[in-house]
Amino acid sequence: MLSIVPTPIGNLSDITLRALEALKQADIIVCEDTRRTQKLLQHYEIVKPLLSYHDHSSAGKTAELITLLKAGKNLALVSDGGMPLVSDPGFQVVHAALAEGLSLEVLPGPSAVTTALVLSGLPTDSFSFFGFLSNKGARRRHELQALTEREETLIFFESPFRVVKALQDMLEVFGDREAAVARELTKKFEEILRGSLSELIQDMTQKPRKGEMVILMSGKNRKSVLSKGKLE
Repeated sequence: MLSIVPTPIGNLSDITLRALEALKQADIIVCEDTRRTQKLLQHYEIVKPLLSYHDHSSAGKTAELITLLKAGKNLALVSDGGMPLVSDPGFQVVHAALAEGLSLEVLPGPSAVTTALVLSGLPTDSFSFFGFLSNKGARRRHELQALTEREETLIFFESPFRVVKALQDMLEVFGDREAAVARELTKKFEEILRGSLSELIQDMTQKPRKGEMVILMSGKNRKSVLSKGKLE
């Protein structure tokens, strides 16, 4: 059995009882960064062998995991935080396991996407998630240009080192739409900024932030839902 196990995006108390049981029952835990996963396991006094598996892992590493599954081992696949495969490693091994007819289960759990969406104050009835934008300015603007007619709330992950540039490109491509930036979700310094793109750019330029970022932006023709003229 290959179990896809979501883990907390920040606060370690957010793990589910079922996720803890899956980790305890696993023969091997397959993880993105063994140091991050070991911290979680130590917190819950779980001792298991760890295998590293990330975006740069070879096809041979995927084959090794499939061999273990065929040998009857229970593998729990986790990422550094949140749902594996969602802007995180794991697709190749899941695809390979399904191709081999092996058993697969996916546990529900924490997600920065839906947490940020609800916290943003932007419409939640329809939304799309686009992961990380390109780190190249021209390519990033091209990616954004393809989304100008979308009417749902748009959600992106972004590096703290590029977040202002990404917001500036959004302002250039979309105009001054309502938006939000969620930072360090569920952690001690969690912060949510809500306002227009221009307000967010001004605030984050004057006071740069660190940590994991989620950018959310209103879709085309959406009515205003955030406070006017005030950055929250």
